[in-house]
Amino acid sequence: MRALSPAELNVTALEQVAVSYADTATALADVSMTLIPGEHVAIIGPSGAGKTTLLSTLACALKPSRGKVLVFGRDPWTLPAGELHRLRGNLFLAPQTPPLPPRQRVVTAVLAGRLPQWTAWTALSSLIRPRDLRTAQQALARFKLEEKLFLRCDRLSGGERQRVALARLMVSDATLFLLDEPVSSLDPTLAGAALDTLQEEARQRGATLVVSLHAVDLALARFPRLVGLRSGRVLFDLPRAEVSNELLADLYGAELGTSFQSPPTAEEAQMKLTRCL
Repeated sequence: MRALSPAELNVTALEQVAVSYADTATALADVSMTLIPGEHVAIIGPSGAGKTTLLSTLACALKPSRGKVLVFGRDPWTLPAGELHRLRGNLFLAPQTPPLPPRQRVVTAVLAGRLPQWTAWTALSSLIRPRDLRTAQQALARFKLEEKLFLRCDRLSGGERQRVALARLMVSDATLFLLDEPVSSLDPTLAGAALDTLQEEARQRGATLVVSLHAVDLALARFPRLVGLRSGRVLFDLPRAEVSNELLADLYGAELGTSFQSPPTAEEAQMKLTRCL
């Protein structure tokens, strides 16, 4: 039987990818990973490990210095501009600090998730008279923000801004969700509810969900696959059941020193999260 190509498998992958910045600092070094459509993956690691750079590379926002990127089975950096734009329209990158214009209304910020599908005229007219208010309100309701529909973005708290960005994802057509610390400003109850919503939406679409998290207990409790990143390199890429406290101590301990406390096991994390909810 003929082996299927990456394009036929519709995989998203990094192959020996390195990313360096202008100051020659290396953010990623020889990173390889393959994402099968529909997978839910958590990226964990200490601050400065390269998690944000990894997500930006998968989102075709950063061109690697070396190696190959595949998004939906295609190399984005070999595509004509129009095809690259359409490819990016099938993914959604949510930065940890959402870039919401301060004077923009929440409804407009949410409906911006439709921009890849809209014509320029539709987008401009929606700035004056927002289209599809019901869809925007329903998306906000999934994150308990429906009453903020017409509020200005500069009146929102940090946690509310994060949830508005996630509501924007709900109205998009993306099938690859790339989320950088999406619940870092939320309390445990809201964080759990937000992750529930994201994972439910990903399952309904058959979308791939990749989330960077500082909260190791959330990663252990909710994600079947964990990738440990340190100093721009993959320390481990394993099913949740194989991520031991020893591996986690190795991932974080060098920076945290002897005060490091091993994170809870997956079972302990799930019990803790259940009590919070």
